[in-house]
Amino acid sequence: MEKVKILFVCLGNICRSPSAEAVMKGLVKKSGKSKTFEIDSAGTAAWHAGEQADSRMQIHARKRGYDLTSISRKVDPDFDFDHFDYIIAMDEQNMTDLQDMVENEEQRLKLHMMTDFSGNYSYNHIPDPYYGGDNGFELVLDLLEDACGGLLTHLTDEQ
Repeated sequence: MEKVKILFVCLGNICRSPSAEAVMKGLVKKSGKSKTFEIDSAGTAAWHAGEQADSRMQIHARKRGYDLTSISRKVDPDFDFDHFDYIIAMDEQNMTDLQDMVENEEQRLKLHMMTDFSGNYSYNHIPDPYYGGDNGFELVLDLLEDACGGLLTHLTDEQ
């Protein structure tokens, strides 16, 4: 069986997308399906390329049992759009930036909003917690747990 490849994308790849990566990896591991998924994250900007996730995000994630180990990188259109099956944006600006990078309809069909998979929340984006306080980081994790759960259900039903 071929792996389902998922790339989560936010602006700087230090808060939302590495958290989505960690949450999804946690849910997939708990479901016993780790061998059937490849999960990564990237940013539309390279400001933090080579850096670890934001320390505040790491603290909040660790409290929930998630380890943010990924290193920030910028989206590589030449690789990512061909390699990944799902490219999932955290907000509308991320989506617009990704849409500007696609070269064909096949690549465009891989683009999704994270909140498209939400079940319990009615947000239309995952808000950036970078300039906020603790509540913002907790909200991001709440939204990601919900949406990643919905994504896993969607992918499991699809298989």
